[in-house]
Amino acid sequence: MATADPKKNSSDADPAADAPKSSKKKMLIIIVLLLALVGGGLVWYFMFFNAHKEDNSHDKAKVVAHTAPIFLQMDPYTVNLKPDGQFLQATFTLQIETEAEVLKIKMFMPQIRSRLLLMLSNKTVEELSSLEGKKILGEEIEALVEEPFEEGLEHTKVSNVFFTSFVIQ
Repeated sequence: MATADPKKNSSDADPAADAPKSSKKKMLIIIVLLLALVGGGLVWYFMFFNAHKEDNSHDKAKVVAHTAPIFLQMDPYTVNLKPDGQFLQATFTLQIETEAEVLKIKMFMPQIRSRLLLMLSNKTVEELSSLEGKKILGEEIEALVEEPFEEGLEHTKVSNVFFTSFVIQ
């Protein structure tokens, strides 16, 4: 009378048979999730850190470009000052933005020298003796060099004027 119920035996066998299948599914899900996490982490790393490194190298290139100034040494200027006949002997250096600007200045040097000689010979000892007078003179030199040399030409960009010699006698 003890007949085995076929449904009971099959249900008893099912948990044992389902255990390997469910553990394989769980393992497969865990592996897929781990691969997705690792892949996402790698994508984030390369996008964030490489973009950041490229930005830094670009910034460093800008810093190097900006820390390497271009200087153009001008010939000495000697002019009579008005009204007493005292004279000024001055040498200065221009700080220029680009090499193209340096070439343009060199090409038009006779015009620049003429402009500067006329302006300097119109100065007085009182105007040039003070620190403020020398600063104003530097600004005037900068403005004269920046003026277009011919009609239709753009302004030349001068960053600064540095006096390297300044004698009034």
